[in-house]
Amino acid sequence: MTFGERISEYVSAAFTGLWVQSFEHEDALAEIAQMCRQEDWRLAVWDIDAGLQIPGQGNGQSLDAGGNDPLAAIRALNALASPDGSALLVLVNFHRFINSPEVIQAVAKQIALGKSNRTFLVILSSVVQIPTELEKHFIVVEHELPDREQARKLISSIAVGDGELPDGPELEHVLDAATGLTRYEAEGAVSLSLVRHGRVTAEAIWELKSQMLKKSGLLSLHRDSSGFENLGGLDAMKSFCLRAMRCQGHRDPLKRPRGVLLLGVPGTGKSQFAKALGHETGRPTLILDIGSLMGSLVGQTEQNIRQALRIADAMAPCILFLDEVEKALSGVNGAGDSGVSARLFGTFLTWLNDHESNVFVIATCNDISKLPPEFSRAERFDGVFFLDLPGPQQRLAIWNLYLELFGLDREQKRPDDRDWTGAEIRSCCRLAA
Repeated sequence: MTFGERISEYVSAAFTGLWVQSFEHEDALAEIAQMCRQEDWRLAVWDIDAGLQIPGQGNGQSLDAGGNDPLAAIRALNALASPDGSALLVLVNFHRFINSPEVIQAVAKQIALGKSNRTFLVILSSVVQIPTELEKHFIVVEHELPDREQARKLISSIAVGDGELPDGPELEHVLDAATGLTRYEAEGAVSLSLVRHGRVTAEAIWELKSQMLKKSGLLSLHRDSSGFENLGGLDAMKSFCLRAMRCQGHRDPLKRPRGVLLLGVPGTGKSQFAKALGHETGRPTLILDIGSLMGSLVGQTEQNIRQALRIADAMAPCILFLDEVEKALSGVNGAGDSGVSARLFGTFLTWLNDHESNVFVIATCNDISKLPPEFSRAERFDGVFFLDLPGPQQRLAIWNLYLELFGLDREQKRPDDRDWTGAEIRSCCRLAA
């Protein structure tokens, strides 16, 4: 069901208060205007800059409604009412004005009056910030970002020259990168790619997509040029994750791989594996630092985790990496932090179980006894791997890897490494070099 069809249903059912969450106001307004033309409904739009206007009549017919006064705009809705039709008033970015007592009272009164005269109040905003007094008066409708097919049409309309538009698997990688971008962001990314490379590439789109992380400050992006060739051993885990992420089922939400939980002593390659897997599969690795989500204000931490998970969903397909997760969730019993860690943990568990986005989660843990048992239950992870100290063959592979990396003599005598981890072998080679 399209956005316009959902709005039409709510209007037909006489929901007189609608809160539309959208990052693309022009596109949302265009769809609402098209629906009003089809249904022969009256439409007016108000914003703080242009005041109250009726779209589609020249450059927009201005109404005498107090200019940029939000209270006057609300009261003007009754003048649009007609006995044989409906009237919609769209208030753009009205969350900035709705918290004053006068506006709250006027909105509540108008929504109640709209039941009798078929007038509808539509607030168009990028955030949902409904005052407590009005929570029961509004229905929240999300104006979704472009899907793969819409992104394909958008890219095809821009890359019209010979050789500018890739095909086959390369086009699928481009569409993967474009998923989660607004139309404005996608147009800019495609244009940047054409200017830089003469054709559309996934790398240029990923570069713009990474700006989402910098603006939020909640996640960091790791894109490394080193893959499994710089990670000795762990053959079974490498094979399992590569087979899961490269299967055709990842297009189907019911069959998508969820991730793995890696347990073991420090220095056995858990973090390096997560970063190398992103390079091997062509996915960006998003690093979620739980500490960066903690906020000083009441409710800020919970809002940050929800925002971080929404960004991860928008960045899909990707890898979400949580390092030393037992330390991040050490306050989950609620002691000393008013239950903030417990609520954060609950939000993450719910997302981990229910998310349908193509996000592969890798969580590492040094001490599983400190993890709540519900964290590792079935259907939250595809597998739980224990990374023990490397055996003789694995240690030999790690030695050969780092001896070559640091340019050391392979024939020299090596120390007793029976209880060494891969990190200790690397440290020995680096210090010797």
